[in-house]
Amino acid sequence: MYCVSICLFLFSIFLECREQLVQDIDFPGSDILLVFSPDVNHCQQLCTQHPACLFFTYLPADWTRDDRNFYCYLKSSSSGQPDVQNPLQGVTSGFSLKPCNPDPKPCLPQLYYGVDFPGADIISLFTEDAEECRRACTQDPACQFFTFLNEDFTPVVYRYKCLLKFSWPVATLPIVERTADLVSGFSNKVGTFQEGKPACQGKLFPNTDIPGNDILVLPAASPGHCQNLCSAHSLCTFFTFVSDDFNCYLKGNSIELVRKARDGLTSGLPARFCWPDNSWVNAALEGVNFQGNDIRFELTDDAASCQRTCNEDPNCQFYNYLKADFPDSVFRRRCYLKRSITMPAPPRVAKLATAVSGFQLRNCV
Repeated sequence: MYCVSICLFLFSIFLECREQLVQDIDFPGSDILLVFSPDVNHCQQLCTQHPACLFFTYLPADWTRDDRNFYCYLKSSSSGQPDVQNPLQGVTSGFSLKPCNPDPKPCLPQLYYGVDFPGADIISLFTEDAEECRRACTQDPACQFFTFLNEDFTPVVYRYKCLLKFSWPVATLPIVERTADLVSGFSNKVGTFQEGKPACQGKLFPNTDIPGNDILVLPAASPGHCQNLCSAHSLCTFFTFVSDDFNCYLKGNSIELVRKARDGLTSGLPARFCWPDNSWVNAALEGVNFQGNDIRFELTDDAASCQRTCNEDPNCQFYNYLKADFPDSVFRRRCYLKRSITMPAPPRVAKLATAVSGFQLRNCV
């Protein structure tokens, strides 16, 4: 189960840094995921942050052969190279920047005129123009991208509306489950979401459930990790973590907080204006498996060495270490480095003549 793409792990270590884009060349096949991007540079950044992506092909706004505008095809192969390269007018292809020591929080300063980012709304307000809408997004810590409806939008009542939108700025886990002879944990970089704010303890309620009001359920490794997820989501007012199945229930109710005693559950409040205790980041979780999202693996002597390797790799957010007594001897002592996408990523991108869209500028400071 850990050997789906062994060659991918090996090649990701030795691939050269290739920043250049290839115009009018398609890398057909080898698709692992279709995502949406407003331009090819954003597509390349998504490929860089996706754990398995090694190269990509992008279909831009002016693609006319069909309606696949803004399509970003993330790709991979066992050789680390495109199996085929074909001439195709209008597309752009390129490579992951993982070997280039990329910035984990890339600056995305462009405004996209005639482009809409549908969905993922967290709040709306009215602003005089797109620049003011972008300033509103930049100043709201939960906002990752936005769409502004200009003076020509119809219906008229929605003109000058600024829609602030959300995607996860912190690491999210694909699957968390119990597996013997394995240790999992995090890079010490993932607990810095509230860095620079005053320190606080962070309010947790052990053996307590807050029933109902669920807005989202995500895998989480611990109550502290669940609190980190709640703190990053502007609609989350409190949370409940279930230790038996590692489920983190993000909840929304600004009117009342109803607590009930229940063993094995931990509830708590988000930390929006302070930096809570992040000791959960340094904990090595025995018998816990963060399955999937592998970048590559290395052989290390123990779990502590594996975490240090993850800390030192700018692409690594979390890890698995398969101990020396792991049942399958082929995988023993392997340290799997893992990550998820944390850059602003709209769920859709579409043409809309009366809209302007863009990203927050907090990463540009």
